[in-house]
Amino acid sequence: MRYLRILSAVDQVAALLKEELLRGRWNGTMPGVYRLAEELNVNHKTVGAAMVLLEKEGLLKGQGAGRKRRIMLARDDAAPLRIAHLLYEQSDIHADYMVDLQHRLKEAGHIQSNAERTLVELKFKLSRVRRLVEQTEADAWIVGAGSKEVLEWFSGQAIPAFAFFGRMEGLPIAGVKPNHPPAFVASTRRLIELGHRRIVHLCRTERRIPAPGPSEQAFLDELKSQGIQPGKYNLPDWEDTPEGFQAILHSLFQHTRPTALIISEGFLFVATQQFLLQRGIRVPYDVSLICTDYDPTFAWCRPTVAHIDWDSRPVVRRIVRWAANISRGREDLRQTLTGATFVDDGTVGVVNGAQET
Repeated sequence: MRYLRILSAVDQVAALLKEELLRGRWNGTMPGVYRLAEELNVNHKTVGAAMVLLEKEGLLKGQGAGRKRRIMLARDDAAPLRIAHLLYEQSDIHADYMVDLQHRLKEAGHIQSNAERTLVELKFKLSRVRRLVEQTEADAWIVGAGSKEVLEWFSGQAIPAFAFFGRMEGLPIAGVKPNHPPAFVASTRRLIELGHRRIVHLCRTERRIPAPGPSEQAFLDELKSQGIQPGKYNLPDWEDTPEGFQAILHSLFQHTRPTALIISEGFLFVATQQFLLQRGIRVPYDVSLICTDYDPTFAWCRPTVAHIDWDSRPVVRRIVRWAANISRGREDLRQTLTGATFVDDGTVGVVNGAQET
């Protein structure tokens, strides 16, 4: 399970080789795969796969079959970066991928800090973001789940910035995030196959304003393709506060009750479960629930929780490669999507007659 952060044999060998590279043990070219395999007492295929990971990080470069890999780390021109993390909200710092990312950036010699305030605390206001950036000593920024406006501002600055999720599409800024839209389509289609017609997606403000994001638009488009005319009922506006979330839930279940809810983020999912439990609304018998993100608490839930899952390891590797490029003075504006999958589990069920009334 990815939230346990268990490293594979390939990842462990890659980390060990990278540590020795950064210490300057080898110069020019790497030893051969078989020699390293014998030294480390592992299979040569494991070493070869680890070398490929280091190539993807930009530390090694292949020179053709039968030739040793070239070491790309020039210790005299790769300056450590002071990297500032602008988090979406404070709880992000405890996410497994953030812990892994900070560990790997530290291994690469970079100095990291978290900005004093998060985007949520700044209310995504550009004047506040600008002031925070001006007051923070940093050579580069990693911006978590930024709005279109925030990321557009960062893309126009001289200081390098990386979009860690967020509304990066069409902007000249490096970034990475899971490819959620196909998984949104799959989850929506599954609900419709089970007879659901009143499907509501509850997501944070920046995902629907000023316009629906790619995932939210994919949800609306799939409804339409299945003969359900989408509207504000399916993607409602609500005040992005605990009180506002409770208010939208009360409104939804007061009259035309939804038969299925798609909830963004684990803490909103928990709040929804509590709301339903207090009113005796059963999951999935009375309403089906899907969370758009994985949360480690789901593994302890019975029935298990339907959700959208993704592998954080390629995401972390992409950011580390970006930092390596920036530290060498290379421009890197590439945006990368990683795979995301809909996991159909115990909180999704068939519509019954009571739900349809």
